Amino acid sequence: MISLALLAFVVSLVLTLWVRRVLLRYAGAYADDAPQRFHFGHTSRMGGLGLLLGWGLALAALPLLQWAHMAGNIDSARLQLPMWLLMLLPAFAGGVLEDMTQRMTVRWRLLLTLTSGVLACSLLGASVTHLGFAWLDQYWSAAPWLGVALAVLAVSGLPHAFNIIDGYNGLAGMVALVVCLALAHVALQVGDRELAAISVALAAATAGFLVWNYPRGLIFAGDAGAYLWGLVIASVSLLLVQRHPVVSPWFPVLLLIYPIWETLFSIYRKLWRGVSPGMADALHLHQLVYRRLVRSVLHEDEAKNMLARNNRTAPYLWSFVVLTVVPALLFWRYTGVLMVFCLLFVISYVGAYLMLVRFKVPRMFQPSRY
Repeated sequence: MISLALLAFVVSLVLTLWVRRVLLRYAGAYADDAPQRFHFGHTSRMGGLGLLLGWGLALAALPLLQWAHMAGNIDSARLQLPMWLLMLLPAFAGGVLEDMTQRMTVRWRLLLTLTSGVLACSLLGASVTHLGFAWLDQYWSAAPWLGVALAVLAVSGLPHAFNIIDGYNGLAGMVALVVCLALAHVALQVGDRELAAISVALAAATAGFLVWNYPRGLIFAGDAGAYLWGLVIASVSLLLVQRHPVVSPWFPVLLLIYPIWETLFSIYRKLWRGVSPGMADALHLHQLVYRRLVRSVLHEDEAKNMLARNNRTAPYLWSFVVLTVVPALLFWRYTGVLMVFCLLFVISYVGAYLMLVRFKVPRMFQPSRY
């Protein structure tokens, strides 16, 4: 597993830099007045290609690593890499086109991720087979189409959730890395080395990408990178719970509650304001943290000022995510406990959001001006 991780890291590290240099010219199409733009200059958004190549090539090299006795006991046939790549193809291709042209409409992107969600169920067999409640699961299992429908919704929705939080250097990438490592840990606990390998390879490829993305922001993951994270993580989560009933279905929910709730809350506040949920804005939690908390950077150069503020935003949210990942790892078997922590996160998120909106940030969280 270590050899697999090292290979994915190195391949992603090298090919992400190659993608940045070769495809930098496509960055010019990114609008200067976009509400989610928090950087100067033209930065390539094609980092998703480096991520896919690092992840896919490392997994494709598993037979060679096994021949060299460097991959452990992983069944390459059970891993079904061609099926995973075929599942990724519609949404990832749409993400690449969006990153290159900035002309893919929200409707088309939703359709493509929905197609990948359907493929995840048909090719990988992903489904939500139980909800963690004995009294409800007997009725749930009597209608298998409900589990398939919920799985399609999860797989097609999580890519957009990662795209929403992909607003600052290192934010979405670090969330994806930590979540992948947590999934790999639990997969190894239940003896599923194939799902662990998929998660470890993606975590390592993300680490290679982050070398160039944080703190300097030399390349962004773009829609393609966010879709790759969302599709793979959602599929691994579903298969892990489906194959091993000992894993509570609320384990991945708590693990991913930050991007999930960010998306749901964003839809709610936009509908409340009478705005389309597909309309981009600058009122997400990470954007409020940027404006309200990260404000003590004082440089004469405006570009350096924005970059420094950008870099200081992600760590606030990293600490927020740790508060969900730790209890998820400790209580991955216990549905009731996981649900309580999900509720605590929602309450904490809404409270933090309201404080930031109303400029009532506790003094302990306010940055020093000296």
